[in-house]
Amino acid sequence: MKKIVLYSMSNCPHCDTAKTYFEKNNIPYRLCNVKTAAGQKEFRRANFRSVPVIKVGEQYLQGFKLSAFNKLYND
Repeated sequence: MKKIVLYSMSNCPHCDTAKTYFEKNNIPYRLCNVKTAAGQKEFRRANFRSVPVIKVGEQYLQGFKLSAFNKLYND
């Protein structure tokens, strides 16, 4: 199973959509809040500027697009 990391922040509706989807479908994920010092450092290394960003295994997905997520997750 691929590891999932969700880079997000509070009050982000697209981040909340991703969280809800993962929880409803029992997909384990790690939440990385980009507003914390550790979260900012990790997010900068990923080289993105806006959330949500979802790391699936070693690949990144900008934004939460269900079809694109499922393709990465199930490949």
